[in-house]
Amino acid sequence: MDTLIELNLYGRDYEQELRPLIRAFLPHGEFEVNHYEAEEEEMRSLCREEPTVLLAANPAYDYTFSCILMNDWFRIRVYKKGERIGAADAEDVDPERKAFRNRVAREIYRVLSADTGSELPWGILTGVRPTKLVYEALEAGEEPAAIEARLREEYLVSEEKIATSFTVAERERAILTEMDYRSGYSVYIGIPFCPTTCHYCSFTSYPLERFGKLTDDYLDALTKEIIYLGGCMPGKKLQTVYIGGGTPTALSAEQLERLLRTAREYLPMQDCIEFTVEAGRPDSITERKLQVLKEQGVTRISINPQSMQQRTLDLIGRRHTVQQIVDAMHLARKVGHDNINMDIIIGLTGECPDDVRSTLAQIAELNPDSLTVHTLARKRAARLTTQKEDYEGLEAQGVTEMLAESIRFCREHDYRPYYLYRQKNMAENLENVGYARLGREGIYNILIMEEKQTILAAGAGAMSKFVFYDEDRIERVENVKSLTDYIGRIDEMIERKKAFFEANPMNA
Repeated sequence: MDTLIELNLYGRDYEQELRPLIRAFLPHGEFEVNHYEAEEEEMRSLCREEPTVLLAANPAYDYTFSCILMNDWFRIRVYKKGERIGAADAEDVDPERKAFRNRVAREIYRVLSADTGSELPWGILTGVRPTKLVYEALEAGEEPAAIEARLREEYLVSEEKIATSFTVAERERAILTEMDYRSGYSVYIGIPFCPTTCHYCSFTSYPLERFGKLTDDYLDALTKEIIYLGGCMPGKKLQTVYIGGGTPTALSAEQLERLLRTAREYLPMQDCIEFTVEAGRPDSITERKLQVLKEQGVTRISINPQSMQQRTLDLIGRRHTVQQIVDAMHLARKVGHDNINMDIIIGLTGECPDDVRSTLAQIAELNPDSLTVHTLARKRAARLTTQKEDYEGLEAQGVTEMLAESIRFCREHDYRPYYLYRQKNMAENLENVGYARLGREGIYNILIMEEKQTILAAGAGAMSKFVFYDEDRIERVENVKSLTDYIGRIDEMIERKKAFFEANPMNA
């Protein structure tokens, strides 16, 4: 049953920070958020008497959070079913936005931790890139002990996650320093077609059964954009190319070859150190497609089972068999692919730690070069959320134990963590981690997660991200998500980038 939550914010707006923190403790929460403009003196006056109506309980909700957040002071009250379970008043708070936000978040964390009897492994860190804080602090020459203390005291991060953050950040630094990422850029090419749409997925993807007739028109538009991207940055080296989706191998072998030939012909690939294609769904893989990938110079592929449990695959809409996963891996090795990643998801519907142990044991037999361990995130637009009544009573059990099993497995099989990111509404507030054997890391994954390099993006729903090192700023230029809009408005997508480059020269 959903938990009804009211969040009242007077003055400073911290909804984007507080909502995910509250949801991490109350994962089935349904929010009503109210914003109120508030003048400093009026708030001072109203707060002189306790209780004030502004900070009162609302018994219609399971939880009420009422927060008066002024320039350098705040008043917070938290109620559960009409009874107060927490309060915090503070004066002379550092008014800088991040410092103020962290102080407020710590107070709410402590109330909810006491109420639920649980702690969050990442503390009050709710962003996508928790290791970025460590990476940038190390880059700035800060002492590791000082960084550790800040993570522990300011962000309430657990000792285990502090250690993980340092391991990942140090590996990322070693890889990126070696490649001189500032001298280069990367290209992402999106293929938004899939055999079917998985029930946990909310990416831009279109099932072939309904949209397959548009694949050639899409490739026509995509070719125009790739040709344009090939001449965008003559003063920089193209270092990585990543073709993702969707499922790029949902294309026919002929279409896939056309796409790869286009990329190789029009993109300046002579300095490219990594060329990745997501093979993704094993039911989209054939020997001929794997040969095309190899012939066209692809250096890294990903074959993604998500689970090696057939009942799970059926339940989440994967529509392929465990045997197809095994066959796809053997075919890829036969063709000569020597850098293969596999993805799994922990916390999938109906699974328990024994299922994950079984999945990992089967993956050990396939011996991929890298393994990415995702934690299920409940996406608003995914079927698991929009039709959640169909999955009632099938929630995964013991997700933290599943993660511990994956860590143990990777350590025993010489897979080392090299990138990490988080998403909203992740099971048990955990994380996604990429593990790889030395020399088999996915460099593009590090670049995009740490936002260290400009990435030009082509395709429906693709977002180009421009990094300006000297100005410490990042700008974004988005393509439309709709497949038909992208095809019909491709000239406009190119013009958006042209206009950006005219206003923001990148080649100096």
